[in-house]
Amino acid sequence: MEYDIEPIVTATRVPEAERLDFLPRHFGQHLMVFEQTLYTQMGRLCAGYSGGYWEFYDLSNGGCYLAPNGTTVYRVRVSSNYFEGDLSADAAGITASLYAINSLSFRYPQVRRHVDRYHQLRDFACGHAEAPQILAAID
Repeated sequence: MEYDIEPIVTATRVPEAERLDFLPRHFGQHLMVFEQTLYTQMGRLCAGYSGGYWEFYDLSNGGCYLAPNGTTVYRVRVSSNYFEGDLSADAAGITASLYAINSLSFRYPQVRRHVDRYHQLRDFACGHAEAPQILAAID
């Protein structure tokens, strides 16, 4: 009997020299909308967020996400589903990226790329060390 085994999705930090191509490659003409939505979402999710440098990550399945640089632990609150918990900068970035990409998919339903990016990132999130918290935050 054969089983289809899903490959593990991995993340690779985008080198400084390739950052300018990252947002256009993943979000096309909606790159500015995505970026603004991402930072707005992070501010809504994390009262303690006050801006900063973000790392860009490509996923082995074609997806992507952004996360604040550093080791800050963010207190994440989602009023619509009553989630509250502490997430690493990476997990908080994944969560904010999922919200921002989801917003794009509803704002531009004709753009299949946004739906694909959401599912690619969610697949990665399911294998993340903080998967239970990320999934509870986006539920």
